[in-house]
Amino acid sequence: MRVATWNINSVGARLPRMLEWLEGAAPDVLCLQELKCTADAFPYEAVEALGYQVAAHGDGRWNGVAILSKVGLEDVVRGLEGGPEYEGVQETRAISATCGAVRVWSVYVPNGRELVHAHYAYKLEWLAALKTAVAFDAAGERPFAVLGDFNVAPTDKDVWDISLFEGATHVSEAERTALVELGKAGLEEIMPRALKYDVPFTFWDYRNLGFQKNKGMRIDLVMGNPAFNAAVKDSYVDREARRGKGTSDHAPVVVDLDL
Repeated sequence: MRVATWNINSVGARLPRMLEWLEGAAPDVLCLQELKCTADAFPYEAVEALGYQVAAHGDGRWNGVAILSKVGLEDVVRGLEGGPEYEGVQETRAISATCGAVRVWSVYVPNGRELVHAHYAYKLEWLAALKTAVAFDAAGERPFAVLGDFNVAPTDKDVWDISLFEGATHVSEAERTALVELGKAGLEEIMPRALKYDVPFTFWDYRNLGFQKNKGMRIDLVMGNPAFNAAVKDSYVDREARRGKGTSDHAPVVVDLDL
């Protein structure tokens, strides 16, 4: 089984590139983030034509998540139970489903913006709520993983130049502690192998030739329970999907499982 996660940065704008990637990489399950469309506006017909079932959760703003599956799509749960609201709204940042032998969550963790911003406190609250929400599945015997854009670089090596991030989000002690706490729910990160350079970055800014100069960050993660991780045969970041025009500023993270 092949499971992947990709912050698509607008499924409408990236649809041709996403369909091309789906045909070439052929994941059995794909978790998407940052749909930037309502659930009703998701391009179901084009994706279903490739053999996928789709569960989407979006409100038309900059959020939105989805799960695409060729191996079944059951027990879909939209939203983060017990999750915090931001400006009076529980944003569309989480969706979970059972896909064949595995259960997965697709998550788009809040950005945080600035350390003094209300969005940063919201981010920490959201991660704490995620830990509570996934604890039952993480402790089970069924292979289970949380995949998505966590908007946290786990270590200093996971950004191209840590000196440029002093006092910034994504690398703060509190965010990294929240990620460690999530792991205590029974999850461990699967580290993808580097296909090029030393660190498998997953995000490169569009500006200032970020991708070409490899000024990247590793913020798209896969965290699995013991049953999921024991089945892992390979994991990598598909940098080629970030190359060229019309693509997301993130690259897919791919995990191959012996299931």
